[in-house]
This record gives sequence, C-alpha cells and structure tokens, in this order.
Amino acid sequence: MKKNDCIAACLACVITCESCIIDCIKVGNQHCIPLCRDCADICALCARDSQFANELCALCVKACKACAEECSKHASHHESCKACEEACKKCAEACA
Repeated sequence: MKKNDCIAACLACVITCESCIIDCIKVGNQHCIPLCRDCADICALCARDSQFANELCALCVKACKACAEECSKHASHHESCKACEEACKKCAEACA
C-alpha cells in the first residue's frame, strides 16, 4: 500500500459516497445510504495520518467492499451508485 495513493483514493471515495447519499435521498433509495455513510466516515478517518492507520485501512477496505457491493445492485439505474461502486473498488484496492 502506498500511503499517498490510499489517502487520495479515500478522499475521492468520501466525495463520491457523499454524492451518492444525496442522490439516493432524492430518489428514495434507502438501501445505499447507511453503507455510503459508514464508508465515507471510515474513509475520512483512513485518510488521516494516524497511529491506527493499519487498522483503519483494514476497516476501510472492508467498508469499501461492502458499499461497492450494495451500490452495484443499483448501478444500472443510478449513475451516482455506479460512480460510488467504482470509487469504492478503487479505494479498497489502493488501501489493501
């Protein structure tokens, strides 16, 4: 794991998850919102320089994979879910 790649991917994932949350609220898609919220929060923590970085990155990978899996169910009819799925996959890969 390259620290800067992980941080960049986490920050991109936070932004994409937040956008997905907003769009899911607008269309009433309640399934993604809790996972996107958790993913955004955990990614934000992972992007910090912390003594808990390894543990946070492991949790970030887990959260990103779960969020990507849920968003993939809606990606064909919600562009924000498709973008979120892609960002989460990239983040999980960068932080693994």
